[in-house]
Amino acid sequence: MITLKLENTFLKSIDNIVKKDGYQSRTEFIRNALREKIEESKLRTAMIEISHLKGASKKGTNNKDLEALREKAFEQLDKRLK
Repeated sequence: MITLKLENTFLKSIDNIVKKDGYQSRTEFIRNALREKIEESKLRTAMIEISHLKGASKKGTNNKDLEALREKAFEQLDKRLK
């Protein structure tokens, strides 16, 4: 459990979103926001790892080879992110 101190204007913004988007409580909204931020960070890390692979192969590849490599890369990233 944690305690947060928020400015009234920020808290009012949160309350408006909670009401507008149908969250049950501020806590549910904050938990969801934190989950989204964690997933965003994981995706950013995965994209950086993938970007390092670009141009790593010196041999020519065809679309079939590229698709197989994409599948393998995403399977490996999926295992890491779980």
